[in-house]
Amino acid sequence: MSEDLDVRRQRTLLELARSAIRRQLGAEKTRTAALVDPVLDQRRGAFVTLEVDGQLRGCIGYPLPYKPLAQTIQEVAVSAASQDYRFEPLRLEELDRLKIEISVLSLPRPVHSPEEVEVGRHGIIISKGPRKGLLLPQVPGEYGWDRETYLRHGCLKAGLGENEWKKGVKIEVFTAQVFSE
Repeated sequence: MSEDLDVRRQRTLLELARSAIRRQLGAEKTRTAALVDPVLDQRRGAFVTLEVDGQLRGCIGYPLPYKPLAQTIQEVAVSAASQDYRFEPLRLEELDRLKIEISVLSLPRPVHSPEEVEVGRHGIIISKGPRKGLLLPQVPGEYGWDRETYLRHGCLKAGLGENEWKKGVKIEVFTAQVFSE
């Protein structure tokens, strides 16, 4: 499914993410009631990005549709808050300053040429052998990157040399519906 989520469903997912993080930090005891929403029960890839005071504090997700979207959002929100190796786990005192952003992904598709990558529209997955790096579509806009810079950073994220995108890596693209609190 590639249909965009309406504002009500976006709010629901943001609330699910925040509630899951609050439970993880011990600030909330009750579990969220089970949802009855066929759209949020569909399997979709998604990422949750966390910022505190405008600084990245975690970003984790599933690029492929492994689980129902509502479950995915809760799981990756907790992972972004506690398991992103780049950051210390989120602390209870940061909750009031926390901003949550959700990216719901389309299925990735291969491209035949780097020129097919549309900066600002496409997220990228660059892979070669067992190495793989993913960047969300909003990332190059946040940093003012052009296509070449975006592809270089995708290679670096995969643990490859920054110019490997010119030498036969697999490049896949996807789109995302991005929304935040």
